[in-house]
Amino acid sequence: MINLFFKRMRAMYEYYPMQFWLLMAGMLVSRIGMGMIWPFLTIYLKTKLGLPLTTITALLTLDSIMSIIASFLAGTVTDRLGRKWVMVVSLSMMGIVYAMMSQANTLGAFAILMALRGLAVPMYQVGADAMIADLIPNDQRAEAYSLLRMVSNTGIAIGPAIGGFIAATSYGIAFMIAAVSLLLFSSLVGFGMRETIPAEAAAQARTGDGGYRTVFRDRFFLWFVGAFTMTGMASSLVFALLPLYTKENFQLPETQTGLLMTVNATMVVLFQVLVTRWTKQRRPLAMLTIGALFYAVGIGGMTAGSAFPHFAVSMAVMTIGELIVAPTSTSLASSLAPISMRGRYMSVFSLGWGISHGLGPVVGGLLNDFIAPIAIWYGGVAWALLSAGLYFILYRTRKTRENSASPQPV
Repeated sequence: MINLFFKRMRAMYEYYPMQFWLLMAGMLVSRIGMGMIWPFLTIYLKTKLGLPLTTITALLTLDSIMSIIASFLAGTVTDRLGRKWVMVVSLSMMGIVYAMMSQANTLGAFAILMALRGLAVPMYQVGADAMIADLIPNDQRAEAYSLLRMVSNTGIAIGPAIGGFIAATSYGIAFMIAAVSLLLFSSLVGFGMRETIPAEAAAQARTGDGGYRTVFRDRFFLWFVGAFTMTGMASSLVFALLPLYTKENFQLPETQTGLLMTVNATMVVLFQVLVTRWTKQRRPLAMLTIGALFYAVGIGGMTAGSAFPHFAVSMAVMTIGELIVAPTSTSLASSLAPISMRGRYMSVFSLGWGISHGLGPVVGGLLNDFIAPIAIWYGGVAWALLSAGLYFILYRTRKTRENSASPQPV
């Protein structure tokens, strides 16, 4: 049994190029560091600055507005100049930002740092997604993206569990560990990876190919990004507001809220590849519809939560949706993109994530402050159901077009 396990692991290792595994190793290091900070950032800002939740979520919105701007820049630069150095700049900037956050003491300072973080994050994501599309054939990408998510979530599983204990003692130490891990990953990308952009793609991008106008004329792709944005809005409520919601309303300490994030990440580590092997054999939009419904059920369960086990079960149900949606949506986005425009298509796709994680928490904060804390989760259910409906409409539209294009029997 052990020999069979190692044979399978060796076969998987030989199946993908070495650069893919370097990307995986760097992702693990950086995600451990980032996972120690992000789940507790709202608590840190509330404690250090004494701000209302609406103001705190406005900082998250500022982060996302800057992400939107950076997404457009990253797509063009990634298509014209390559993937590698876009990733290096992004990771280095994120490391510096986290180091400076440990010393910031005012709302203005945090606003500047959140804006810089917003600029940095999408540049890395666009570059990494495009690099994987360059390295891995289309029929293998869903599983490749799922492996990357598995390693990413291994780091996120470890990060919050450690970060909850460190943050309870010193947020400054947690910030510095995150900074060092990101700078180490930046060095790995800079010195250990090669550029992957196809030569013909770079030449086409530099000579002009319609720019973003081509992307924004692709109505099917834009509706797909819109549905994905709604799913992201539902997800953002959980990851941005659940730690503060459970602490303020049910007195759950950071150690337990960190473990809630670990439930999510552990499930991704254990089941992502298995789920993706099942979903990649089926129609992507049908799978996305099912995944969004799992989001709705899981987030709806938060309304009945009052103790750690309740929230852990709801998180587990929502994570099933994430296991389906995350790699399926990324693989579908990359398959819809022409080779010379992968960076721009992936940047618009990541734009949906940026919009959702900016708009979602601030609306959740308004629901909390002006209606009731529990209204956060009713808003999440509504967004998840809307996204499921839109995925289903796109599924039916595409299936109808495929049937009409097929030869008719005579």
